[in-house]
Amino acid sequence: MQVKEVKVCFEANEKGYSFDCSDVYVNIGDKVVVDTSRGQAIGTICSKVKFVALESLEFPLKKVIRLATEADIAKLAENEEKAKEIKLECQALANSLTLAMKVVRAEINLDASKVVIYFTADDRVDFRELVKVLANKFKMRIELKQIDAREEAKVLGGLGPCGRECCCSYFLSEPTKSSIKMAKTQGMSLSPTSVSGLCGKLKCCLAYENSAYSEIYKKMPKINTEVQTPDGKGLVIYNNILAEKVTVKFMSEPGTQNVKEYGLAEIKLIGGNNDK
Repeated sequence: MQVKEVKVCFEANEKGYSFDCSDVYVNIGDKVVVDTSRGQAIGTICSKVKFVALESLEFPLKKVIRLATEADIAKLAENEEKAKEIKLECQALANSLTLAMKVVRAEINLDASKVVIYFTADDRVDFRELVKVLANKFKMRIELKQIDAREEAKVLGGLGPCGRECCCSYFLSEPTKSSIKMAKTQGMSLSPTSVSGLCGKLKCCLAYENSAYSEIYKKMPKINTEVQTPDGKGLVIYNNILAEKVTVKFMSEPGTQNVKEYGLAEIKLIGGNNDK
């Protein structure tokens, strides 16, 4: 037996989630009402339909219920406005209860039976009283979910140091794995302002070109390595990895120095393997 699998996105930058659209005819870009673990929601079809064997699925797919109607779209807009009100009310209540938490976002499912509130906090927060007050006031189920700094940046968005919209809120479905070693390989300053994004964590973009930098880096001589150049022996003081050029320092006279730049093909390591 086969099912019609299709991907549905709930945000412009989110990955697609698999649903069964066997009962509904859909095209890419269609707005649809789907059944999720948090209740009904409106998403956008973001892939072509494909037929998959039922036994090949790791778990049963939830259903695409129907194409979204004008009433559904209007209800979504109404819920978004209501969510803003709940977010403000939640933060005010948290402050009055002296809870050290920052409310980032609230999301209401399509039938307005449940709201999920995302927040950040440095420590564990006892929000039982907060949930009780909110549930009594808004007459719906309340779920609070703690997120980290990267997830907060994705939710809020903003402009990165490069002047473009944050990658996490623009096109990344999940944060990339970056490391200080990547920054060192690319010759970046290791100051927090240079290697950190708006979230305060290492920039996701450090990982984008790291493989290319790593391959070139293997060819470059280490800093303070003695090399033979067309102008004599000198010490390597800087590597321009992208241009594959090396800056060499010569001691011309006592107390003075001369600096010149050479291509990799123009220099040879002294006492080492030049191919390494």
